[in-house]
Amino acid sequence: MTKYLLLHPSTIVLIIHWLIVLLLGVRVIMNRPATGVALAWLLMIAAFPFGGAVAYLLVGERRIGRSRAAGMQTLNQDFQKLAQATMREGLTEIDWSRHAPAAEGMNRLGIAMAGSHAVRGSRFEMFSDTLAILNAIARDVDSAEKSVLMEFYIWNEGGLADEVLEAVIRASQRGVHCCLLIDALGARPWWKSSQPRLLREAGVELKSALPVGLFRTLIGRTDLRLHRKIVVIDGDIAWTGSMNLVDPRFFKQDSGVGQWVDAMVRLQGAVVVPLAVTMIGDWMLESQTPIAEMVKRAELQMVSPDGPADIQVIPSGPGQSGDGLLQMILSLINASHQELVMTTPYLVPDDSLLRAIRGAAGRGVTVRLIVPEKVDSMLTRFASRSYYDDLLDVGVEIYLFRGGLLHTKSILVDGTMSMFGTVNLDMRSLWLNDEVALFVYEPEFATQLRQLQQCYLDDSDRLDPDEWNRRSFSHRFLENALRLVSPLL
Repeated sequence: MTKYLLLHPSTIVLIIHWLIVLLLGVRVIMNRPATGVALAWLLMIAAFPFGGAVAYLLVGERRIGRSRAAGMQTLNQDFQKLAQATMREGLTEIDWSRHAPAAEGMNRLGIAMAGSHAVRGSRFEMFSDTLAILNAIARDVDSAEKSVLMEFYIWNEGGLADEVLEAVIRASQRGVHCCLLIDALGARPWWKSSQPRLLREAGVELKSALPVGLFRTLIGRTDLRLHRKIVVIDGDIAWTGSMNLVDPRFFKQDSGVGQWVDAMVRLQGAVVVPLAVTMIGDWMLESQTPIAEMVKRAELQMVSPDGPADIQVIPSGPGQSGDGLLQMILSLINASHQELVMTTPYLVPDDSLLRAIRGAAGRGVTVRLIVPEKVDSMLTRFASRSYYDDLLDVGVEIYLFRGGLLHTKSILVDGTMSMFGTVNLDMRSLWLNDEVALFVYEPEFATQLRQLQQCYLDDSDRLDPDEWNRRSFSHRFLENALRLVSPLL
């Protein structure tokens, strides 16, 4: 009888399951992820026989593949050479006495963690009307004489996005060197349309970033995505911010969240170079084109200070800067003394970020968090809400934006220092995506950003703590249950 039980198929399956749990448990522990992430994976591997193990092997580690890791190492070494070749001497020499006391330390942190210096002398123009953004980008592309470099997470057919596409085609046809790098998964519907063919027929160099497929799954994670949004024209003008190359009137109209609300900044001066370098580096990883050749073909030029703003560009992603972007965000939040205003579409913070926000409120800083009332992911929506109690308990003011899916990613501290870019306050942005953020040490930029944030506040409802505490037990349970897997979202 005992021998029969040992050989019973269910017993064999059980033994195999727990052997897998043991082996993967050791692997999780030795990879040393954040404690919450490790516990979430251990729970999933143990609770879901075989399925949890498969999920971990697919997306549980930040595997980027051996060849990409080697390319990233080469790229990191070339960044400094490229910066030296395109920046005039003294461009990183900044008078820190004119900035907030924490600014110089943040610059040193960015250098140490991401290899990125703040550069002096840039001009900026903030845009918050998405249709105006698309029109302005199309005009800049039409004015291009040497090169057009673009990278986006999503490109979507329809509306004024098609005007940008036509402008790129016109630029290529008149001899402008045009390179477009678009994420393979984020823009999957677009890749199946006729527009990629039209671009290539016009001579545009077009590549998909981080292609997906069975073979790619075996050598690296397929959910590591290029989430950056960068446009560089002639090495003289740059754009970045939260907006994908989409006309919100034609994008995800059936998701029930309203139109997406974004902001971008148009830049000139010194900051154009690190943004161009970021895009060129991404292109090199996908095309194996040497950086020196890319610089020559794009005709990047030496830049000089042009404008009042001192700006630090922090790119991030697996294999690129570790937790450098998270460290910069934590430093920015911890530097607040009077007011901290944040906008993000997705709020799934890790423990360090949650503690930093709570700590700011606890020491008397007025903390305002603006999030959309509705988001396009049910899992993220409920997981995000599980953090509201932690924030409301220490006096954080939470505002629910009514005017659509607020997609702008920004942090403003004391009206002096800002973060503006592509990064959400969630673990996916901080650990898995390739992102880019501007840390701007300039009061006038802060003033314009605060005015934009106030527009969002005026179109928002402040969450009432007493009313929030009266929500049903079923909602509380769902929120807290999904919080357990929030490190995996």
